[in-house]
This record gives sequence, structure tokens and C-alpha cells, in this order.
Amino acid sequence: MEATKEITEYRGVEGLVAAEVLADNREEYRTGEVFSIAGVAEISKTTSSSSDVHYYDNAPAITIESAGSDEITCAVSTIALDILARLTGQDYDEKTGTLIEGERKNVFFALGYKTRKTNGDEVYVWRLKGTFAVPDSKHVTINSGTDANGQELKFTNISTTHKFDKTNKGAKAVNVDLGRDLADVTNFFDAVTTPDTLVAKASVPTTPTEPNAPTE
Repeated sequence: MEATKEITEYRGVEGLVAAEVLADNREEYRTGEVFSIAGVAEISKTTSSSSDVHYYDNAPAITIESAGSDEITCAVSTIALDILARLTGQDYDEKTGTLIEGERKNVFFALGYKTRKTNGDEVYVWRLKGTFAVPDSKHVTINSGTDANGQELKFTNISTTHKFDKTNKGAKAVNVDLGRDLADVTNFFDAVTTPDTLVAKASVPTTPTEPNAPTE
């Protein structure tokens, strides 16, 4: 008899971080330091895809499918201006604390975060390459209510150029279900974790049993 599957939903998200992609080519995939973006309230993902049916002999014969980029939308608290400048490739004057909006430099980042399921199990995520759009923001007058607004940050997630040894393919993201208790995630967010740097938990060595002491 098949075991009953546990039914869960996602409920919880935290720890939104990023790291600049410094190299992504045939030889290597390399990133910079990990830094915090802002408080996160919600993350959603949509994938652009297309499907086309080809007909032969007056009948549908072949279906061609293609998956494109992932659009990651993050509802976040107010993003500090220096972080916003960094994410969007704009200029920031540290002496005056000023974001100078204007021509953007195209910069790629990795995006990391934690989600949680209703059974308490966490899922750790690193999206390995993408670009951030300049976020929308809304400012309203103070009134007698409690209304306030954060920001919406959009990240276009694409596959890496670098092919990882583990799969011999590029990758968009790694998603680790901690409920399976298989992967070593000790340093998962200290640096960007990739398919090649993620390893299984080491087997716990068995402590040898000491022989009984001789009786006197």
C-alpha cells in the first residue's frame, strides 16, 4: 500500500540577500560578497514559456516547448539608497548619502532567500544569475490611518553560461528542502551556493564501542 503523502503549503519567507556575479563563463562561475537587501514580505515567481504544435499528414505530430526567464517579484520594505544603487547599476555618492538616478550599468546578481512550509520545514534558495529592475515606489500623505508602503523589486532570473560539473548544464537556481535532511547547508548563505558547491551531509562516524573493563 502506498504511503500517505503529507500535504503542505508555503507559509513564510525571510532573509532576502544578493551577491554580484563577477564571472560567468565557460571556465568559472564566481560571485562577490553576500549582502542583505531589505525586509521581505512576499516573493512570487512566473516563468515565461512558449509551446507550438507542428502538423504533419494533417495531424498534430510534434510539440515544441521552450522555457525562458523567470520573473521574481519581491514585496520588500524600503530599500536603502546605497543598496538600491548597487542593485540597479546606478550611482551613489557616499559623502552626501545621495542616489543619483540616471544611466544604468548592467550588473548581474545572485538572489537568495528562505521560505517555509506549513509543516515547519524550510526551503533554502539561491537564484544564480539575473538583473534587477528599478523598483516602483509609492508615496502618500500621512492621514489618520496606518497605511504605509514598501517597494516592489523585480528580478529577471536567467540560466548561467557556466556549465556545472554536477549536471554538465547551466542552472537558474538551487532549491534545497531542509525537511529531507540530506544537504549540508551550514554555510548556504555565507556565499552563493551552486550545484557544485552544495554537498550531501557527511555520514556521522560511528563511535567505536570500548571493550568491557576486566572484572577484578
